[in-house]
Amino acid sequence: MSDSLSSRAAKIELLLLDVDGVLTDGSILYGAEEELKRFHVRDGSGLKFWRESGKRAAIVSGRSSPAVLRRAAELGISPVMQGRSEKLPAFWDLLGGTGLSSDRICAVGDDLPDVPVLRRCGVAIAVADACAEAKAAADFVTTAPGGRGAVREAIEWLMKLQGTWDAVVQRHQ
Repeated sequence: MSDSLSSRAAKIELLLLDVDGVLTDGSILYGAEEELKRFHVRDGSGLKFWRESGKRAAIVSGRSSPAVLRRAAELGISPVMQGRSEKLPAFWDLLGGTGLSSDRICAVGDDLPDVPVLRRCGVAIAVADACAEAKAAADFVTTAPGGRGAVREAIEWLMKLQGTWDAVVQRHQ
């Protein structure tokens, strides 16, 4: 682990997540009147641990779905930017809205629209089944695929670098 990566990780205040292919496995299920999404419970608990450590999370997604709003509300994620197929302008909007600099953001992505953000944030993470370009832009690639615990793995990795993971483990023993 390079000192540079450790020092960059220490600065991270906000986790910026894509949805389809990161928080979900990328499948899109249609019911009679709604779009359904399946989220992994350990990703949710990881986000809870992240927030309990005083950190924030946000979502930027190219698609729009009420299911994303519901899950974000359950997990206390804000802001939620949906229908933003161009992720870089959404990233700039996030910086303006939060007052954070780009080096305070860790982005997690899986596909080409995520790459411009992955290249400009403080720490970049790609899920195991991300496209080659996203993996090449990442500082860390999870072993878990999107929607199958990759966000939890990313959070544990980041919190270990920040020295906050052991406190989470202690609280749950």
